[in-house]
Amino acid sequence: MKLYDLELSGNCYKVRLFAALAKIPLEMVPVDFMGGEHKRPPLTNLNPWGELPILEDGKVVLRDSQAILVYLAAQYGDENWLPRDATGLGEVMQWLSTSANELQNGPCAARLADKFGYAIDKANTLERAARILPLIEAHLAAHQWLALGRPTIADCAVMPYVALAPEGGISLEAYPNIRQWIARIKALPGFIPMPGI
Repeated sequence: MKLYDLELSGNCYKVRLFAALAKIPLEMVPVDFMGGEHKRPPLTNLNPWGELPILEDGKVVLRDSQAILVYLAAQYGDENWLPRDATGLGEVMQWLSTSANELQNGPCAARLADKFGYAIDKANTLERAARILPLIEAHLAAHQWLALGRPTIADCAVMPYVALAPEGGISLEAYPNIRQWIARIKALPGFIPMPGI
C-alpha cells in the first residue's frame, strides 16, 4: 500500500499519523512538489485533481486526506478509530468536515500564505481561525478527545493544522485546552512527528 506523500503537508501527515498510531504499514512515495510532479502523469492518472496525498492500495486509489483516513480506519483499523454505529460515526464525521472546511480555510490557509508564499487573503484566514479555535478550545474544556471520549481519526484529522497554526502567525497561547490535547496526542503510543509538530 503506497502513500504519495509530501513531508511538509499537514494533509499527508494526517494519514501518516493515523497509520503509525493504528500500526498500518504504508510505503511512503515522496513527491517532488516544488517540481510539480503531482500536476502531471503518472500522478494525475491516479488523482486528476493534482493534489496530495494519494493512497494506492491495490486497485483502490483515493485522494483527499479525510477520505483516506476513513478508508484506512474502516479497512485496516478497528471500531475504536472509526465506529460503525450511526451516532458514533456521525460524531467523528462532523470533525472530519471541520478539518476539511474551517481548518483548511483558516489555520491551514494562513500557513500556506506565511510559510509558502501563497497568494491568499490572509485577513480572511485569520478571521476564520479566530472563529474556529475558540470553538475547539471550548469543546476540549469538557472533553479529553474530540469524539467518543477516546482517540479517533477525528483527532488525527484536526490536530495537524491546529498544531501548525503558529506557522501561519496564529498563536495557541490563549488555548490551553488545545495545547493539552496536542500533548495527549503526542503521548499516544506510535506517535510520529512532522516538521513543525
